[in-house]
Amino acid sequence: MSMEGDEGNRDQSSREEWTLLFWTSLAVVVPVIITLWCSVQRSKRKIHMKDFFRKSKHGWHCTDLFNKPIYCSVCQQHILQGAFCDCCGVCADETCLRRADRSLVCKEIMAPSQTDGTLEHRWVRGNVPLCSVCAVCKEQCGNQPKLCDFRCVWCQTMVHDDCKASLPDGERCELGEFRSLIIPPHYLHQVNKLRRRHPDEYSKLASACGSSWTPVLVLANTRSGNNMGEALLGEFRTILNPVQVFDLSELPPSKALQLCTLLPPGSVRVLVCGGDGTVGWVLDAIDTMKLKGQDQFIPRVMILPLGTGNDLSNSLGWGSGYAGEIPVEQVLRNVLEAEVVKMDRWKVQVASKGLYFRKPKVLSMNNYFSVGPDALMALNFHTHREKTPSFFSSRIINKAVYFMYGTKDCLVQECKDLDKRIELELDGERVALPSLEGIIVCNIGYWGGGCRLWEGMGDEPYPPTRLDDGLLEVVGVYGSFHCAQIQVKMANPVRLGQAHTVRLVLKTSRMPMQVDGEPWAQGPCTITITHKTQAFMLYHSAEQTDDDDESSTSEAESSAPHDSPKPAGPASARA
Repeated sequence: MSMEGDEGNRDQSSREEWTLLFWTSLAVVVPVIITLWCSVQRSKRKIHMKDFFRKSKHGWHCTDLFNKPIYCSVCQQHILQGAFCDCCGVCADETCLRRADRSLVCKEIMAPSQTDGTLEHRWVRGNVPLCSVCAVCKEQCGNQPKLCDFRCVWCQTMVHDDCKASLPDGERCELGEFRSLIIPPHYLHQVNKLRRRHPDEYSKLASACGSSWTPVLVLANTRSGNNMGEALLGEFRTILNPVQVFDLSELPPSKALQLCTLLPPGSVRVLVCGGDGTVGWVLDAIDTMKLKGQDQFIPRVMILPLGTGNDLSNSLGWGSGYAGEIPVEQVLRNVLEAEVVKMDRWKVQVASKGLYFRKPKVLSMNNYFSVGPDALMALNFHTHREKTPSFFSSRIINKAVYFMYGTKDCLVQECKDLDKRIELELDGERVALPSLEGIIVCNIGYWGGGCRLWEGMGDEPYPPTRLDDGLLEVVGVYGSFHCAQIQVKMANPVRLGQAHTVRLVLKTSRMPMQVDGEPWAQGPCTITITHKTQAFMLYHSAEQTDDDDESSTSEAESSAPHDSPKPAGPASARA
């Protein structure tokens, strides 16, 4: 009897265990299946939407959750997810998207003007920016829980539904605060009708846009630094004419800059959103314009720093990095207020030893050339970023990886005895080298993500660097640890001199080298750095960089175009 009871208990316990196992497996498997099904459906939806967006005249972007209360522009219902147009601001849920695309007109990049030569307001109803104010009654707009009030997509004027008829200028649009930066749609319409494309004709058409009209082109690299480029593109399209805003991952700067040839000569300003490499890419495209005989259309270049180092941006007063701390409206105001300065650009010619019948490698330099530990860090970083680009999506992570490779080189010292492997000539004069691991040739005041290399610190005053004097500053470093000491202002570099022409001869072995953050490993060769041309840059003297006030003042004075030039010729200097 007891044996039968024990067997019954065991059977019941076994059934309970199997039941528990079944429900546990079900609890694990079902969410996985649901997740996989949702992923497949989302992928199909994205492919379908991508094809639809490609054919649409709107600049649609999907979002799974809006960051503020949003109402559909078609059905007027509150929506949590859906799509929005970053050009005109129209929003729609997924079911109303096709209807919105057909019935709601987007911001037109080219359109005729009214009979009096002016532009009409282009109104979009609802979803006005938070804390916006009515242009008529000066009360807050968009504070009702429904689709209400209007915004002009060109001048950004906001009005209540009831106040719209009382606008002082009626339906006449003046393009708002940034009228001197916007390319009006009627200007492009008139250019398109011209029989003779000539700069004089463009100047005549531009007279209707005002004497202070300096249109801006925005060129953004969506892959730079902290990946803010895509969001910035949308914000600039909202304020400017969408034809002025370019994504460099889709269109190279050489093609984007051809818009300059349809605008009055010397009037265009270019805002480059990216790192130092992106700026160099744009400046190379401008040099190509010169080769095509388009010198009169050359634009002035401003930088919005999205990269990791941003040394050129720092030298021009735009700071060491942009993370959205100021709105794009203030960025455009800075474009209006900036002054034009000239910046030297240099040609770096690398002739490999023994390859006499091969053309030398020719590069353009804006910031600096280096051989040694900092180039090794850049090479290791670049190699790993090419393998896993998704990991390097943050400026902080990028700098941490640089720090890791710098620490490793402090222990390994791969570039030691550089002075035995390389010869240095400044303006044709041989320079005796101490025991170094690296040589850096600088054109700008900043190096290594915000360090003033040439001026140094302590009781060794040196004249500040200039962007337009035709001189290069040449310094040496003892190793990675010495580089770190220089960056935290605990040491000075080995100042080797200044020159108009720099020549380096690598006699043996392979060494890491870099030009403006683009690294490579180089065998025995001869490197010659000579002056190439000058670029017109926009300098912001009012903004301080990430150093102290006194240093910022010094840098502003050093970059100003009216300072007296530095003495020419090589000048040996030891730390």
